[in-house]
Amino acid sequence: MTDENKSKSQEDEEARVGVYVCHCGGNISDHVDVETVRKRAEKIPGVVVARRNEFMCSDPGQDMIAEDLKSGKINRVVVASCAPSLHETTFRGAISRAGANPYVYEHANIREQVSWVHDGISATDKATRLVAAAVGKAKNLTPLEPIRVDAKKHATIIGGGVAGLKAAKDLSDRGIEVVLIEQSPFLGGRTAQLEVLAPTGEKASDVVSELAGSVLDDPAITVYTCTKVVGFEGYVGNFVVTVKVTSSFSEEDQGRLELVRESGKAAGEFVPFVGVYPGSAPEKDEELKIETGAVILATGFKLYTPFKGEYGFGEFQEVVTLPDFIRSLSENRKEGKALEINGKKIRSIAMIHCVGSRQIPGIHEPDESGNLNEYCSRTCCTATINAANTIRQAYPETRVYEFYRDIRTYGRGQEELYNEASDHGVVFFRFLPEEPPVVTGNGTGQGYPLMVKVKDTLTFDEEVEVPVDLVVLAVGMEPTPIPDLVDMMKLPVGADRFLLEVHPKLRPVELSVTGLMLAGTCQAPMDVGEACNAAGAASVKTSAMLAKGFVELDPFVAEVDLQKCKGTGACVEACLAEGALNMVEMLVEGEKVQRAQVFPALCLGCGACVAVCPENAIDIKGWTLKEYEDMVDMIVADELVA
Repeated sequence: MTDENKSKSQEDEEARVGVYVCHCGGNISDHVDVETVRKRAEKIPGVVVARRNEFMCSDPGQDMIAEDLKSGKINRVVVASCAPSLHETTFRGAISRAGANPYVYEHANIREQVSWVHDGISATDKATRLVAAAVGKAKNLTPLEPIRVDAKKHATIIGGGVAGLKAAKDLSDRGIEVVLIEQSPFLGGRTAQLEVLAPTGEKASDVVSELAGSVLDDPAITVYTCTKVVGFEGYVGNFVVTVKVTSSFSEEDQGRLELVRESGKAAGEFVPFVGVYPGSAPEKDEELKIETGAVILATGFKLYTPFKGEYGFGEFQEVVTLPDFIRSLSENRKEGKALEINGKKIRSIAMIHCVGSRQIPGIHEPDESGNLNEYCSRTCCTATINAANTIRQAYPETRVYEFYRDIRTYGRGQEELYNEASDHGVVFFRFLPEEPPVVTGNGTGQGYPLMVKVKDTLTFDEEVEVPVDLVVLAVGMEPTPIPDLVDMMKLPVGADRFLLEVHPKLRPVELSVTGLMLAGTCQAPMDVGEACNAAGAASVKTSAMLAKGFVELDPFVAEVDLQKCKGTGACVEACLAEGALNMVEMLVEGEKVQRAQVFPALCLGCGACVAVCPENAIDIKGWTLKEYEDMVDMIVADELVA
């Protein structure tokens, strides 16, 4: 029997619903009487099987559903468990493997919507009603087929840092043509502004040179620097990205270009603290249109800028950020027992952690937009401790003091750096966030320009004063501001202002807009290794999606009943996705009329059009008005919980 005939047969059959209730390892069963819900489900009209399992998402749980489908006991499935965003794909896959249509399935969320907010009888009763509503809908479900659209074997990557470079090379190696877009004249991103990578000790120049060189030498990869995205349209497999190549540069980029000229490096070679300059700058502005199948965002991060007066920043020239200090350390390297910067001997350095990270409302000062960085930037502790080790090993007469709230050396090999710092005589002071170190000018006449005062919790709140020549602020990461891209591409942004993936475990590098992927620190603070791993994951997802030459999309899209449609156009006005709904001219009973037509690949399935149609001539597949009505009827049926 063909798939089409199978679907038709399934559609014509009387609905036989199987209900499967999950304990969720106690997450649900500790608050909901799961057995009572199961027994009540058995009595719902149309239900022929009701079962429960400790973990429905486990292999035994999925096998339970598959066996009932294969045996012919059921032809519709309801799973009552956690949020559908977590395991809807899991259960659809199990249904497909059993040879059934994956869209004859409905999900009841009895964890987030029930057990996590209710308890006892009220939780059990609410769970029963949600299961009944799901059954009411499931009985009306018809087998659907995914929407198939042609897809170009081409990807566009926005961002030329290590994540963007890694994704570009990985895609090319998998047979996907790539265009890489970088807004600055240089490749390498923030990694190019480092000297070594902790904890491995690899030279940043080696990592960037290898990645950039492999990309520039690859004939399947086209690199555009000095380029910005100015337009975006289309759908997965068939996007059109409009870019503008500019011949004007920012003041910062002008300065970096001057460093390239002074270095005497050839095009494509690494320039310390600048990156790789691929070649000559554009001579004129021009716009280009790129037809592409998918887009990977690798827009990176920017460093937090302390406000004036934060730990003396902007008030004392001896207060600098860690990235600036790392550069000074590299440029002033020379033999000697004490560090010298710009000819000045540095006898004592204070390093302050968590500057611009883990900020607390009411304690820390928000930026001009009212934002607080409440997240941990993750890489700062390791970078700071690595710098401290470098100083103590090379310049044993330079003392290093670290002022921290918590040490978070989370990655492989990073804890060892912390242990090394202790062995090298780095002195640690721990402070509370509400009592941070205070940096003042030193008026004691000891020859040190600054004094750092702190209440040290490691010594039972002893107040300590440390005279220093230099204060180094371990500034955190902030997402690169990309408001134009967010608006153009309808990108989801989290509360921390980083781009938000669909699901951190099941779809960690995918955006909610199908065909858009994430790579690196535009998603969250990451070290170089993590950013490259994320880029690899994004490239694998992208190549798997495009390799077949077509993409299959869920069929939950609007559908117009041409017998009812009168061509009012209200649906087109309400549509949230440009191009998804249009009025087209057609012949009806020999007369030319305007009728609504859906372009499925662009439809969001949001239902805005359904709400405004005066003729009820439009519906959403898989979410019809009849299904909603039956769900409501089941929710209010008091006999269910009697």
